[in-house]
Amino acid sequence: MTNDATIDFYGADWCGDCRRAKAALDRFGVAYDLHDIEHEDGAAEKAVEISGQKHIPVIRFAADGSWLVEPSATQLEAKCKELGLL
Repeated sequence: MTNDATIDFYGADWCGDCRRAKAALDRFGVAYDLHDIEHEDGAAEKAVEISGQKHIPVIRFAADGSWLVEPSATQLEAKCKELGLL
């Protein structure tokens, strides 16, 4: 979304959990860089490298290096608040 993003979002258009997580971040007004694992070279591998899993979305927070896999909107909101993004 923006170069100022402190969140890297690894996902795919066909993924329902990805659509829900993107909608939550958009609703919160939190910027993120979207990495489409289907169309961006190396994105799928990077997502697995971060999480150790093949599940998406993988959402990595630059502020503390933490990541979430398939998070709920509630989990995303709590993490964004913890990091002062909300």
